[in-house]
Amino acid sequence: MSESQNAAINPFETALKQLDEAAKLINLDKGLHEVLAHPKRVLTVSLPVKMDNGEIKVFTGYRSQHNDARGPYKGGIRYHPQVTIDEVKALSMWMTWKCAIADIPYGGGKGGIICNPKEMSVGELERLTRRYAYAIADIIGPRTDIPAPDVYTGGREMAWIMDTYSALKGNYVQPEIITGKPLAVGGSLGRNEATGRGLSFTVREAAKKLKVNMKNTTVAVQGFGNAGQFASQLVEELGATVIAASDSQGGVYNKNGINVASLRKHKEKTRAVGGFSGTKSITNEELLELDCTILIPAALENQITAKNAGNIKAKIVAEAANGPTTPEADDVLYKNKILVIPDVLANGGGVTVSYFEWLQNLRRDYWTEDEVNQRLDKNVTKAFLDVYETHEKYGVNMRKASTVLAVNRVVEAIKIRGLWP
Repeated sequence: MSESQNAAINPFETALKQLDEAAKLINLDKGLHEVLAHPKRVLTVSLPVKMDNGEIKVFTGYRSQHNDARGPYKGGIRYHPQVTIDEVKALSMWMTWKCAIADIPYGGGKGGIICNPKEMSVGELERLTRRYAYAIADIIGPRTDIPAPDVYTGGREMAWIMDTYSALKGNYVQPEIITGKPLAVGGSLGRNEATGRGLSFTVREAAKKLKVNMKNTTVAVQGFGNAGQFASQLVEELGATVIAASDSQGGVYNKNGINVASLRKHKEKTRAVGGFSGTKSITNEELLELDCTILIPAALENQITAKNAGNIKAKIVAEAANGPTTPEADDVLYKNKILVIPDVLANGGGVTVSYFEWLQNLRRDYWTEDEVNQRLDKNVTKAFLDVYETHEKYGVNMRKASTVLAVNRVVEAIKIRGLWP
């Protein structure tokens, strides 16, 4: 798919289309459908920042709060030149579904600032982050909306937001306002690996359902970043053999297997997976079509399309990335009896451990890494089985089943609470 076609896909329209499909399957009441099709609140803020050269530059930021029927809004904040209001609205809706699938008591939120962090100094980023925290301080809060990191933000930015909010609202430290923080200021153990670990649990459960022995499986991973690396390491620990991995510069392949720990060291040293000894180089496109049992797309969206879906040979596709499979490709994979573990389920480990971080912060009581991982296993396994059961009950693919399960749970909460005032 070309850049221009990519840009033409409006994420909010995609989100609404997915909601329409789920609504039809469950005969959703028209009025409730309408409620879910609109975020409850979208705030646009203007952010004047003094740059290092003394000039004042005005940035635009957003915070979309989709639905809080099941609990406070939850969702990341991204810094990117291409952030749009529709993207933020769509992502907040998907967060509502992700939290409902994981069965954690949150609704969906999402934030973003139109900026290019790669062209900004640390001082400029801090001033921008604190200005944004100040601008949205009245609509976020430990019991109303708990942000987290997303594209091009991390623990550093979360600590600045926590500090700004804490100073504004009571002048005492309030770690429960935000998740994804460094450990020194209330972060949770196990948070860094949570997305990859959660994905490995869904792969394990999918293999059981398809009666595939993990010890005889081969895995190809597109995207060897944080989620891709941890997912590779953890499926390897389950007995699988990783035969290929790639990053934005290309990929490596060895049909007899690649040692994940060695590949990680190589990537740390050279900043790329290419040139790893004992492997031959392959492109990202070739990696997707390899003969393997499990394919983990952990890079960008729209990688598996109508064009290449028919060539996918894996039995299980586990989406670590957001939106790597187009709707047309989904239908092809489903027809070919390939089990897709959709992003809202496969990468839900991150938000689940964010929830654990929030619980620990509220009580100022911190858990061991083992406790975090055991609870994560329990949560993710239940979420997978719930979606799988819905997929069998309605006879639809796993993505539609995820949305159906989520919409049902959110609608139930709305009905029980009622419309007031």
